[in-house]
Amino acid sequence: METPASSPPLHILVREPEGFSVWNGPPFANGQPSVKLERTPCKNTMFSEDGSRLMVIKSDSTIGVYDCSNLKEIRNFEISNLATAALSPRGTYLQTFHKSSTPQEKNVILWKVASGESVYQLFQKNLTKTTWPSIRFSSDEAVACRLATNEIQFFDGSDFSKGFKYRLRVPGVTAVELSKTPGSHVAAFVPESKGVPASVQIFACREDLQSQSVARRSFFRCSSVQLHWNSGSTGLLVVVQSDVDKTNQSYYGESKLNYLTTDGTHEGLVPLRKEGPIHDVQWSYSGLEFAVVYGFMPAKATIFDKKCNPLLELGTGPYNTIRWNPKGKFICLAGFGNLPGDMAFWDYREKKQLGTTKAECSVTSEWSPDGCYFMTATTAPRLQVDNCIKMFHHNGSLFFKKMFDKLYQAEWKPESPERFGEVAELIKSVDSLKVEERKPQGQTAKSTQNSAKISSTNMPAQKPAAYRPPNAKNAAAVQAELFGESSSETLSKNALRNKKKREKQKEKKAAEAGDS
Repeated sequence: METPASSPPLHILVREPEGFSVWNGPPFANGQPSVKLERTPCKNTMFSEDGSRLMVIKSDSTIGVYDCSNLKEIRNFEISNLATAALSPRGTYLQTFHKSSTPQEKNVILWKVASGESVYQLFQKNLTKTTWPSIRFSSDEAVACRLATNEIQFFDGSDFSKGFKYRLRVPGVTAVELSKTPGSHVAAFVPESKGVPASVQIFACREDLQSQSVARRSFFRCSSVQLHWNSGSTGLLVVVQSDVDKTNQSYYGESKLNYLTTDGTHEGLVPLRKEGPIHDVQWSYSGLEFAVVYGFMPAKATIFDKKCNPLLELGTGPYNTIRWNPKGKFICLAGFGNLPGDMAFWDYREKKQLGTTKAECSVTSEWSPDGCYFMTATTAPRLQVDNCIKMFHHNGSLFFKKMFDKLYQAEWKPESPERFGEVAELIKSVDSLKVEERKPQGQTAKSTQNSAKISSTNMPAQKPAAYRPPNAKNAAAVQAELFGESSSETLSKNALRNKKKREKQKEKKAAEAGDS
């Protein structure tokens, strides 16, 4: 592990309608980021997994690949009718998908970035989340695989000239997920068919070990799955989603969380303590723990170990997102999307909450590679107004905010967390931290201190009062008049004033009648 002094600098990619630019990351000089790469026209951008390459889609037919060490373009590709593209984890290969003019045309091409040559081609009919990228790589690019009809084809990640090396027959397979670090196993999903339940199976990637699956889990009422491998390729989390909830508790269907291990020690449901959907799940960087946000609102958040034993309860609240710090120390629990944007920051090792704040209307959110900063972004086209970038310290205090007329993308340049040292300074935990707006200039320092004391005190939340219709507000006074009771204590100021006027008018009329 490198020391903080030798740690690599942070960089942020920002894409607006006019193009993308790259900022130097925090800490900022004079509170504002400096620009490392000036704005460059583009339609879309994507970093490789290790952050060594940057893919820039310039137009419907042009792609540029940049070396992130100096942000210089190293290769330019011309592909007509381009639909989408993706980089391999180390940026060695570029994979493109274009619309085919004839059924015989191979419309998926794998390019070698260094030489610009095409090394493999295939035909793919549709473009979906489960089928793209067509060729999946492990993080070290040693293993590559591809989903084909009723089988999975495996390649040598360093040589595609001979085609696939061997194939694994899995009848009915519709989705695969290759483990990343290392690429030792592959998970295959087979949906329900003719009364046979859906299933997820784990196979070893080595040809001599593929005679049978090392783990298998079947489930009824399954429409789709999300597959999450841990670092180390020893455990697989499977979020099983059904379009219909037969209990009629949710309009959006139902979901379950299953856990499978490659050694076969666990194949079953994760023991959750609240009914409801699975909102989010994430492994820690070490792969030894995973965090789950689940249940009907207010949702519950729990951290489990690799044996599905609960380690820490993060409480309940309006949450649907969890982000684990790359260093494994801090956790951000948040409620984005259709939720108000509450965020709670936790120190996992100390098992205590560091602070709370809000980031309303956030679309994307992620920790910095060094684990010190948490960035949220409100982006188009999801939201067309109030586009902005916010950065928070690991304890939830606001560090930086910038507004945009329109913002399409904001993300950290990937770096290996092992290249950074531990967080140097830890701020003492507080009950809650709120991002406060600047006070008016005329406000005194004393009033500021008093308001800070009041805001930091945990005041009990007042329950909303029951609704009372307008005609019921003076019900006590009316009742007192009907029964001849004294109502001076229950009458409002206006009612008392009107009552005195009426009494004076009666006395005046009585005096006039006496004089006559």
